[in-house]
Amino acid sequence: MALLSGPAVAADLGGFPDWTRAASHAAAGVPDAAVMAAWRALNYLCAAQLYLNDNVLPTRPLRVEDVKESPSGHWGVCPPVNFMLANMGPLTAGRPPGSEVLVVHGAGHAGPSALAHAYLTKTLTLTGSGPGWSADGLRALAAGFPHIRAYGGEITPLIPGVRYTGGQLGPALAVAQGMVLDAQHRLVVALLGDGELETGAAAAAWTARRALSGSGLHGAVLPVVLANGLRMGGPSVLAGLAEDELRAYFTGLGYEPFLHDGSNIAGFRTVLAEVLARLCPLGSTRPQPVLVLTMPKGATGPEEAAGRRIAGTPAVHKTPLKDPARHREEFDALATWLASYEPGELFTDRGEPSALVRQALPHPAPRYRPASPVAPLAVRGAEAWPLVSEVIRERAAAGAFRLFSPDEAASNRLRLAKEGGDGPMPDWASEILNEEICHAWLQGYTETGRDALLATYEAFAAVNTSLLVQHLKHRSARSATGACGLANINYLITSLGWRNTYTHQNPGLVSAMLETENPTVRVYTPADATRAAAVLAVMLTGRGRANFLIADKHHTLTFPPDAVHEELTRGAAIWPHLGTPGAGFPDIVLVSAGDVAARELSAAAGRLATVRPDARIRYVHVNDLTVLGSPRIWPAALPNGDFARLFPSGVPMLLATVTQAPAVRALLAGRGEAARVRVVGYRDPGRPLPSDDLLTHCGMSAAALTAQALSMLKER
Repeated sequence: MALLSGPAVAADLGGFPDWTRAASHAAAGVPDAAVMAAWRALNYLCAAQLYLNDNVLPTRPLRVEDVKESPSGHWGVCPPVNFMLANMGPLTAGRPPGSEVLVVHGAGHAGPSALAHAYLTKTLTLTGSGPGWSADGLRALAAGFPHIRAYGGEITPLIPGVRYTGGQLGPALAVAQGMVLDAQHRLVVALLGDGELETGAAAAAWTARRALSGSGLHGAVLPVVLANGLRMGGPSVLAGLAEDELRAYFTGLGYEPFLHDGSNIAGFRTVLAEVLARLCPLGSTRPQPVLVLTMPKGATGPEEAAGRRIAGTPAVHKTPLKDPARHREEFDALATWLASYEPGELFTDRGEPSALVRQALPHPAPRYRPASPVAPLAVRGAEAWPLVSEVIRERAAAGAFRLFSPDEAASNRLRLAKEGGDGPMPDWASEILNEEICHAWLQGYTETGRDALLATYEAFAAVNTSLLVQHLKHRSARSATGACGLANINYLITSLGWRNTYTHQNPGLVSAMLETENPTVRVYTPADATRAAAVLAVMLTGRGRANFLIADKHHTLTFPPDAVHEELTRGAAIWPHLGTPGAGFPDIVLVSAGDVAARELSAAAGRLATVRPDARIRYVHVNDLTVLGSPRIWPAALPNGDFARLFPSGVPMLLATVTQAPAVRALLAGRGEAARVRVVGYRDPGRPLPSDDLLTHCGMSAAALTAQALSMLKER
């Protein structure tokens, strides 16, 4: 199956901008032998990273002492990834200024490929002399793998040029789509493993692009399926499809499949040029090309060793030769394998790629120009909840912004049409009934320097818990490289379970985010919709944070604005109008976090003052839950002095929160303050209950909170 392409190219399909055709034309000037040499060089460097600690530039026959005692890493996915990287290098030569070609590695285990590519492109620093080519650098590349402290061994942004952490497993295609939204100058090539295509996020992403039809002017995504036939432990589902079934599958999804096995470099380059000619901007309703590379997993590696079959088996997934330093037959197989790439033709004795390899290496990418910073939005007076929509519309009008929602913007009472009317959704708002796709679009959009917001029901936001945990790891690794802060990750969580059906009650996402103790996380719990709009305005213009705003779309109660500035700047503030006038040291501190909590606890404060007029009450509202945590962990945490001013030592505290209680208790425990605080939050009732009954079940009703406060005063 050397060449199996799609239908013949029409004269003019009006596809992606002409610079891709220019790139193909420029690439044609690079000889096939150079592309093949680049592929061999990448494969050799991957194998060397897995097995060698010396003699990487083979100046003598391989010795046992040159081989690592405990080889580790993943080989199987590297050859097809390397094949694509080698073929893409020449495509960068014909780009006009300002254009951009990015690669998204869906496979997290392709770390050796990304490291090898970074070495060849002189972006990897392996010695004290900085990035570049050298014999010492080449030895350090192999001997240091998996480079735990510097780059790791998997696909993460610690490796130069990587913009997506492959360990997320599933959303790579959707993230690539998010990267090209509103970016006509950008082509993103998404490398997708056939095992990855079995995940729900990947399966949904194929047709998700149709939800972007008519949503603006975008760049293009080229999906490349690495159909190597194997997952880690056995055949992939995709491997069970015959060729006609595989074609029918992608055709049914609205794509035009191009298949090739990589055995003929000239034939593959012809197919690749045809694919580029057929590219359409994201959002086009015409069939998009998808390139299916059917190269076997672990191609060019050993076929067998020590009487054990390797090729075509799960043995190729990691290190196909388990212990060549101690087993002679495996050692001989390793020596033969490494020699098959003829490294003497690929590298000079100074560790530089040969002239032939350099012909196929990518040209330097154009300097990335991030979106201009947007000034914080001024929140004007308006009717409460519609003000949230107004903030979103104003931010969208400033440009470089998108809202993503799983078909719930209207349900969440967001009025996004011009002037807040009932017109159609604007181009900058995209909806699809898939939480994971919405997150992946947001992730790709913010990864490329633009601001975005995901608005969803509280219960369904939790679907993205794993994606967010992985993405926080990605952003932490990226910050470790010294890269400037990314645009914020922003979630607007509404349609809260306090007013929703039993199946729609799950505030677990923010609990999981707090449990990460990731210092970029902020969990906002404003007391009313006006405050929510003010918080949102700040969220949509910042950098480097993961923001979660919890706001009830039904909330109509508005509290006095006197303390708003302190709530926004310090994260918590005393509300004098609900405390005992002129009281000094309080007998009890009532603390609310969230609008439902503020509504019920403020009512309880009034009742308590009536029942116990002798009690000195202080009322505090918390606008950001992380201020309650330890300053050692949370950058926004209240300094110890400020915490003691709000919550005097030894005074009992009753804290009502719209979230689950354990997460808040854990924050307070970090300060050693959990013992004197009773936290009331959501508890699963085990069956459907009316909203008022749910409040009572959780101890969140005004009556229940009053009783709790009286009990605490009596104990004191």
